[in-house]
Amino acid sequence: QVQLVESGGGLVQAGGSLRLSCAASGRTFSSYCMGWFRQAPGKEREFVAAISWSGDTTYYADSVKGRFTISRDNAKNTVSLQMNSLKPEDTAVYYCAANGAQKRLWAVLEYDYWGQGTQVTVSS
Repeated sequence: QVQLVESGGGLVQAGGSLRLSCAASGRTFSSYCMGWFRQAPGKEREFVAAISWSGDTTYYADSVKGRFTISRDNAKNTVSLQMNSLKPEDTAVYYCAANGAQKRLWAVLEYDYWGQGTQVTVSS
């Protein structure tokens, strides 16, 4: 069982930066691949970024590649998403999620545990 709590969302102007954090509880955090997803009003939840259990491999949606960076600290049971050069189209609720199967990291259905989400709003 893994509980996830996101923080760090807020309102920022276009071109600005935000850093999201996700704190996980549970002794097995390091055995999960972790991902960030987002959901804008009226749209489906979409993949943003993912990181392997070791942190050695990262994956990004094309829409955020080069602007967002995912990282994790297994000693602190945290995963972060550094978001730079934010655009209005990045506005969404951002969710942290844990994937025990360690496969298909872009797929919502492969994730076992989800946080409650944190709102990110980018003004133009």
